[in-house]
Amino acid sequence: MLAVSDEADDALVCDPAAVRTAEVILACGDLPFDYLDTLMNVLDVPLAFVPGNHDPDVSGYRTSRAGLTLRAGLPARPPWPAGAVNADGRVVDVAGLRLAGLGGCLRYRDGPNQYTDRQQARRARMLRGRAWWRRRRDGRAVDVLLTHAPPRGVGDGDDPPHRGFTALPGLVTALRPTALLHGHVHPNGSPAAPRRLGRTVVCNVTGWHLLEIDPGAGLAELLPGHRDAP
Repeated sequence: MLAVSDEADDALVCDPAAVRTAEVILACGDLPFDYLDTLMNVLDVPLAFVPGNHDPDVSGYRTSRAGLTLRAGLPARPPWPAGAVNADGRVVDVAGLRLAGLGGCLRYRDGPNQYTDRQQARRARMLRGRAWWRRRRDGRAVDVLLTHAPPRGVGDGDDPPHRGFTALPGLVTALRPTALLHGHVHPNGSPAAPRRLGRTVVCNVTGWHLLEIDPGAGLAELLPGHRDAP
């Protein structure tokens, strides 16, 4: 899977040879939707995303039984690329993987996709419930937890905009995904080393990273890439 976040790489769009083996794109926020659209079409693979704090408000959209996208009960065209899957607050199956998504960052100013710790904890409880019902129905666990901000104390920053959410470690304990992918915290030229929460690998995918996942077993990084790489 090609995991991307925060930093667009025009060179990757012009020459995607290094990531041609990707079977899915997972986007962790703060990337222009036209950039994601181009990646999705160049690689001809599905894409799932969660929004970051610099993305537009993507809340309130739903799909009717007839397949129409609605907002406030009226037909609407969502801002994300056609065919992309908004995983925020949802449990979705994409390219053989079960994803749970929780976008946004800790609120530090006015704007969309920002939440207090209490608000994100409420969203995390709802997501946990959705994952429980899906697993009860078909026996499948969540493979990847897709977030924008990291868990508190696991790869986050000390400044208010980049602190992680306190609800995420508990959500990881409940869902036990193979991997948690996030962005939001820029590594400033050096790829951030993967961390662990129990058996879950926590990976900062700012820029782009080509990853291979064995659901329930592990995550391997095949190739890291970001704007400041030599």
